[in-house]
Amino acid sequence: MKASSRQARQTIRNRTRTQRAASRITRRGNGSLTTHCLAAGLTPKEARTVASSLRKAATKLGIHGLAARTHAAGRMRTCHRYTPTQVAALAVIYRPRKAAYVQAAARLALAA
Repeated sequence: MKASSRQARQTIRNRTRTQRAASRITRRGNGSLTTHCLAAGLTPKEARTVASSLRKAATKLGIHGLAARTHAAGRMRTCHRYTPTQVAALAVIYRPRKAAYVQAAARLALAA
């Protein structure tokens, strides 16, 4: 496969992932912290990292998302879904060091 084709496929894959996460949040009105991070343009690995830090911020602020049940690896598990306003409040106190995370935090803060 040519390098240009590989790059084009990667770009489309990233845009699709971001748009699906954003539309899921718009449709439901809420989403997990990882979903909000994916909608901000992070890769899945980076999104899990940032979401973990945002969970710590949620504990500090006392923000509790809506408890929900979701399928994961063939079994049900409990998750918490947050509104864009709640995520924006968490993003304000989140202080990342990595440049990609700083940009994502800014996007999360503006999402509300």
